[in-house]
This record gives sequence, structure tokens and C-alpha cells, in this order.
Amino acid sequence: MQPMSRTAMAARVAQDIPEGAYVNLGIGLPTKVADYLPQEKDIFLQSENGLLGMGPAPAEADIDWDLINAGKQPVTLLSGGAYFHHGDSFAMMRGGHIDICVLGAFQVSVTGDLANWHTGAPDAIPAVGGAMDLAVGAKQVFVMMDLLTKAGDSKLVAQCSYPLTGIGCVSRVYSDIAIFEVGANGARVIEMVDGLTIERLRELTGLDLQLAA
Repeated sequence: MQPMSRTAMAARVAQDIPEGAYVNLGIGLPTKVADYLPQEKDIFLQSENGLLGMGPAPAEADIDWDLINAGKQPVTLLSGGAYFHHGDSFAMMRGGHIDICVLGAFQVSVTGDLANWHTGAPDAIPAVGGAMDLAVGAKQVFVMMDLLTKAGDSKLVAQCSYPLTGIGCVSRVYSDIAIFEVGANGARVIEMVDGLTIERLRELTGLDLQLAA
């Protein structure tokens, strides 16, 4: 079994973003999705610091540090793109105008609960950002994450033990070894990497997973 690389995960998420979608890419791994969106599709990337119409990461010679995303990474702006006050950007997020947001996570429950802002540890630094606004405002929430922690614990769980960002908000989880749909009916496996079986996936997660129809 060979887990997917970060770039392969980003490319896989990009495949599932439809034409005409307004999309927010969270800080960290989700930002890589921008580099794999098909140029022939009109997809509008939004950033909570006040950008709409972002393109892929710039070449080093083209970096403009006045043009950054919410993670302070340099970005490009496509023709017709715009930048505006972050208050208007949050109104866009909270008002249900984002079709898909792609976020990282510490944990996701089988029913779609999301925990991605704080581990609850006394020495942990919480990082709320716009995650809560996106979790409740976006029409769909996709999560990108490694399935297992460094200690080998599953991040897909029956019930989150970390402080929640949102309840029942996640619809799909893209991990390095499998893709899941989650929601009120529990978690189902959409895809697995070569060499991985559903039996092994159940062992890794401790969940009674089923294959999606």
C-alpha cells in the first residue's frame, strides 16, 4: 500500500470541484488544490482576507507580497479577479455564497462533525481563523488530512474528542489512503489506494466501514 502524496491528494480534490463553483481553500494542505484546478473550468477561488478569483501560486520572479491569501502565502489574481475588505469576505462566507470549502482537520466524525481549531491540550495554540464561518456557511465542506496521526490513531472517528468547529458539516474526507463520504448515515468508503482492503481500513480506523454504492 502506497499512500498518496500531498500533490496527488490536491489533484484528486481538484477533480471533484465542478464548473462554476465558488471555493474557499483553507490554510495549509488545501491551498495546493489551486495548482491542480483545470484551466478549462471556470472555478472561482475566494480567500477570507478578501480575494476572489485567485489563481495558482506565482513563480518566484512574479511574487507580489501585497497579494497574499489568508495563510500569508503569495498568490496570483486571475483576469476579472478582485480584492476587497475582509468584512465583506466574511459576509460572503456566512451568507451561504461559498459552494465548497476545503479544510484541514484534527478529527472528523463519521457523521460529519469537524474538529480543526484546537486539540484541547493546555499548551496548544488555538487557531480559529474563518473555519467556523466556513463550516456553517459553505454549502459543502471537504476535508483533506492524513488518515492517521503520527501515533497511528485514526483521525476519522466515531465521535470527536477535540473541541468542535462545526456539527454535521463535513460531506467528504480526502485522506492519504482513502476517500470517504460522511454524514447522518455514517461513513462510507468511496475510493482506496491500491493494495488497501476494506478489512484493513476497518482495522486502521476501528470503524465498521462500508463501501459506497
